[in-house]
Amino acid sequence: MTAKAINQYEMIEDGDKVLIAVSGGKDSLVLLEALAAFKKFKTINFEIEALHIDVEDVGYLVDDGFLKKYSEQLGVKMHFRTIKAGIEERGKKAPCFVCSWHRRKTLFEFAKSNGFQKLALGHHMDDAVETLMINMAYHGHISSLPGKLKMFDGAMYLIRPLILLTDKDTREFAAIRNFTKLKQTCPFENVTKRTTARKLIEQLEAIHPKAKHNLFNSMGNIDKEYLP
Repeated sequence: MTAKAINQYEMIEDGDKVLIAVSGGKDSLVLLEALAAFKKFKTINFEIEALHIDVEDVGYLVDDGFLKKYSEQLGVKMHFRTIKAGIEERGKKAPCFVCSWHRRKTLFEFAKSNGFQKLALGHHMDDAVETLMINMAYHGHISSLPGKLKMFDGAMYLIRPLILLTDKDTREFAAIRNFTKLKQTCPFENVTKRTTARKLIEQLEAIHPKAKHNLFNSMGNIDKEYLP
């Protein structure tokens, strides 16, 4: 499914230099292995490296030794950076927003200064559908996480090679690989809008098993003439 997504959304081209954002969670580790495996097919000539960002003032701790060893086994160079997100000085802003903003800023700066044209993120179908629900319910517009997104007038692209996979898919693969679990999970992970959206989607799936897939597919099947 990763190869299908890469081809369907034309995520990677010959000569690309791709930076993989590795948080240390299961999705980013699946992404790391998937792109390393895809590269071996040699259908597209591209380079990959990875970056892990440690946010000092957030209680989220990974095993750096495992990340380094795992990336070496895959033949992928892993970079490490440490930052502070200013969580205590965030004011009324949500901690996840502040942390994400600083992590994304560091990813962009690193990618730009090291000649990467593509930045690969580990979002999957569940993330896209949850984002759709959040944006519709809280912000009143229809938008989500595209498989490929142009940034900075085309100087860089965000790509999401796992976009056709579900959380269940990545969870099962992580169990097969027996990925090392986080030393300490984020203390804010269960108090977000995303958690609320996830529960709502689960309720819809209880009514109709294909609800999540249908919501995802609906974003590419919009009948504008039947909208207000």
